[in-house]
Amino acid sequence: MTSYRSMNSIKSVGIIGLGIIGAQVAAALRAAGYEVPVWNRTRKEVAGFRNSPAEVAQAAEVIQLFVADPQAVYEVLDVMGPVLTERHTIICSATLGREATLEAARRVTERGAKFLDAPFTGSKEAAGKSQLLYYIGGDDAVLEAVRPVLEVSGGKGIVKIGAVGEAAVIKVVTNVLSAATVEVLAEMVAVVKKAGIAPEMLQKALERHGIRSGIIDLKLPKMIAEDYDTHFALKHMLKDVRFGLDLGAELSLDLPVTSTTEAVMSQCAAKGWGDLDFSSVYKRFA
Repeated sequence: MTSYRSMNSIKSVGIIGLGIIGAQVAAALRAAGYEVPVWNRTRKEVAGFRNSPAEVAQAAEVIQLFVADPQAVYEVLDVMGPVLTERHTIICSATLGREATLEAARRVTERGAKFLDAPFTGSKEAAGKSQLLYYIGGDDAVLEAVRPVLEVSGGKGIVKIGAVGEAAVIKVVTNVLSAATVEVLAEMVAVVKKAGIAPEMLQKALERHGIRSGIIDLKLPKMIAEDYDTHFALKHMLKDVRFGLDLGAELSLDLPVTSTTEAVMSQCAAKGWGDLDFSSVYKRFA
């Protein structure tokens, strides 16, 4: 792999959160020549593991966050706060929604450090191939300073959206679109199967249909096989759909499809499927 470290002055990149995506980004950065101190709420026996987020911040000038929700981000930032200085840049790749992203930025910048709103799209497979797509909200100078870091895992692209918080909105919107698409796909697979038609025929029919999309290509075979191996957990997608509803309320918009999707996913999570892939919404028909 190309040594991105030779292209810029950044020598160490911390990773907070070693879930499906964070662990693979850490591995890619290490392979690219960076020192990569890491931390996870549950200790993992991996290279560079530190005892706290503060220790990661002491060892790295750039720290990328891959934690689950706003509360986790706040807790990490509060622990790191006393050691954050102007030499640090926090890349927030957690999906938080707009208000929480703005609050996270406030907590970082009040310490003199820099903040970049950088959620991503792409699940386990994309991360394994370093083909994430990053949406960026923040100052152009901050982005350019850490662009080589993002390029290691962001092989699909780095799209500048606007100010801090605006990338967070786009990330939520795209996830709601994915969630609603997969929910209606699950319903239509159930209809086809109940009508006595092999679901594979739906797959064949969609091959040259205008509605075909990447998410359908990815999730339809999984539904047919009843394979819910986690690429993007249902519990995380449910959280993001709820962020979509929050945005709707904030903007005085009625979002009936988003509301229905949230209700269905909430019911599925209550059945104990939260850690399965979000395509497990089909499981209620299988």
